[in-house]
Amino acid sequence: MSAVQPQIRALYAAMPDRLARARRTFGRPLTLTEKILVAHCWDFDAQTWERGKAILRLRVDRVALQDVTGQMALFQFMMSGRKRVAVPSTIHCDHLIRAESGAAEDLQRAVRESEEVYNFIRSAARKYGLGFWRPGSGIIHQVVLENYATPGTLMIAADSHTPNAGGLGMLAIGVGGADCGEVMAGLPWEVLHPKLIGVHLTGKLSGWTAPKDIITYLCTLLTVKGGTNKILEYFGPGAEAISATGKATICNMGAELGATTSIFPFDPRMAAYLRATDRGDLAALAEEFREQLVADPQVAEQPKEFYDEIIAINLDELEPHIVGPHSPDRGRPVSKLGAEVREQGWPATITNALIGSCTNSSYEDMRRAAHIATQGFKAGLTAKAKFLITPGSERIYQTIKRDGLIDTFARIGGTVLANACGPCIGQWKRTDIAPNQKNTIVSSFNRNFPGRNDGSQETLSFITSPDVVTALAFAGTLEFNPMTDTLTAPNGQRVRFTPPEGEELPRDGFARGAEGYEEPAADPDSVRVEVPANSERLQLLGPFVAWDGKDFIDLPILVKTKGKTTTDHISPAGPWLRFRGHLDKISDNMFLGALNAFTGETGKGVNPLTSAAGQPLSTIARELKAKGLQWIVIGDENYGEGSSREHAAMSPRYLNCAAVIVRSFARIHETNLKKQGLLPLTFIDPADYDRFEQNDRVTISGLYALEPGQPVKVLIKKPDGRVQEIRVRHSLTREQIAWFRAGSALNAGQVIDPATGQAADLSDVKLKPTDTKAKPGKDV
Repeated sequence: MSAVQPQIRALYAAMPDRLARARRTFGRPLTLTEKILVAHCWDFDAQTWERGKAILRLRVDRVALQDVTGQMALFQFMMSGRKRVAVPSTIHCDHLIRAESGAAEDLQRAVRESEEVYNFIRSAARKYGLGFWRPGSGIIHQVVLENYATPGTLMIAADSHTPNAGGLGMLAIGVGGADCGEVMAGLPWEVLHPKLIGVHLTGKLSGWTAPKDIITYLCTLLTVKGGTNKILEYFGPGAEAISATGKATICNMGAELGATTSIFPFDPRMAAYLRATDRGDLAALAEEFREQLVADPQVAEQPKEFYDEIIAINLDELEPHIVGPHSPDRGRPVSKLGAEVREQGWPATITNALIGSCTNSSYEDMRRAAHIATQGFKAGLTAKAKFLITPGSERIYQTIKRDGLIDTFARIGGTVLANACGPCIGQWKRTDIAPNQKNTIVSSFNRNFPGRNDGSQETLSFITSPDVVTALAFAGTLEFNPMTDTLTAPNGQRVRFTPPEGEELPRDGFARGAEGYEEPAADPDSVRVEVPANSERLQLLGPFVAWDGKDFIDLPILVKTKGKTTTDHISPAGPWLRFRGHLDKISDNMFLGALNAFTGETGKGVNPLTSAAGQPLSTIARELKAKGLQWIVIGDENYGEGSSREHAAMSPRYLNCAAVIVRSFARIHETNLKKQGLLPLTFIDPADYDRFEQNDRVTISGLYALEPGQPVKVLIKKPDGRVQEIRVRHSLTREQIAWFRAGSALNAGQVIDPATGQAADLSDVKLKPTDTKAKPGKDV
């Protein structure tokens, strides 16, 4: 993988002329983000450039999928009829490995339990030209950083933490599987022209302060919706003082701001990482074209002229931060946590301390955590909390094993988990607490919504740097401040940790193991995609029903969600991950975690046909669908924040949802709703949310005249016959309105094979001998 791909050389070579043209058109210098967007514009002459309003059509350099969201992306790609992906693409098996016993047993168990899913993914990758990374090879974002992330290029991936690659100067954006399927089919990718937040970094991280503290501080400052439809572009002398993997941590967790993505300019730290990961040729080429891979000099000199918002952070003054519980924007300096714990009555005792994940599993992270672990071990201390370590990739695992870090963690009682997502995404089988037992965990992960890590709404999850997590593991309590407090050793001596230390790159280079990569088949026509008939894990897709041309009249409200409604609430993960390739099965989890404003219950509601209360919302939806009835959802602020999982859009669509009306949407989820033919609407007056009551019926009228930028009329019919009229807005473009009318983007012909003009051909799907044809889900 060390040779530079020809398309990257061609991109770099074309950038000077393209950027010069853009400077003339815009009449000013360019930010780094603008340079990458311009270089990837599908048709510069036809493109409108207006931040926050225009829709950009872009050429994508690379697509990445993981084994959970990737299943549906592959099914949607298969509907295109194409025989080969149009852009370099990979799929990574990292989400289906459940943390339970330890790395070896957990990996073997996953291979047994998910054999048919892995066989499907592998066969589809071999046939359609995707690189395949076997289970245990690593987490998608860490593997991408080590092998594929390239300064100045554009990547999309079906996972919300795709921006991790911004640590190497790549514009990497999390999207739904439909977007990936379309790009793999050779079509342009569309995105709202994002606004730009410039983050000016000065000073230098030192002591206990880590790259993680930059992003946890920003989450606290901007909140989980502060970055929606915006890109964070870091610049300033402080940026060059951060390692490439530290930059990746910051960009990765920028997803918790709702940001489209985050990016750092190319610098010597990135070049060093490229060389350390066997990409010296790419490092040399990037150095040659460095001028194109950083913002123009005038941007740093007069940033207010180029960014929509400026945030300044002096790294010399930044304190270690910790966020939680229940939201990544509920933060404070670590020094103030103890007092807040006592004030709020949170459980101070830490049951589990976890380091690693796609966000913080670099060699530098592990080395710094091991430095704290070594201090504790030498003082005779062991971890009071259960201590779990997740290496990000096989390369990281082999390197920290060679350098003795695994032994160091074991000495203090640590357990190494598989190179996979595990507890970060809810793949964690806990036996240390009783069901619904209130408890506290700390981690270096990225997301901490209730139920996110272990499925329990009673687990309070706090996020901070791996260094602080390791120190807290020794203390076993949130009330410990590692910067100032001491612990008592077995010999009675008081122990105070010194600040963590660790090299950003291994001095002996990265070790190499059986990293688990498989090339696509040399003869793809000989490969048949494996989808077992009657499978509970996999289900071929068919088209959704097209809009009938009529207004939505007197639709019942399935649920009015209250407060935070993430994709975890709409389509929970954990044990449901096994059904991500089976739309009918996974639709049984729809809204299981959503708080119903009408009843105060979670995941349950009142059946509008029978008035029966306490029924699961998916059960009610199925009954309505069986009667041929559509329904709507009313939602609160930042509806659909969190993961990129499009099942949170596909399941409602499958069970006959017509529209979702909310105070505001998270970016990826709104796009996913559009792709699946749903109507996403927002209140012009947020107070109109309060008008909707349990037994109301809702009419959405004038749909035949739906136009971009024009409001939509909504009528709320009360049980006594009174009608209230409100106006709502939408962000649909003309093309997206065509998706709605056709029933989905796929139905609209967005992924028809341009070579043949034909729709999908599934003749190469391998079925059990006892079945003569595939059985797509009913009415899918």
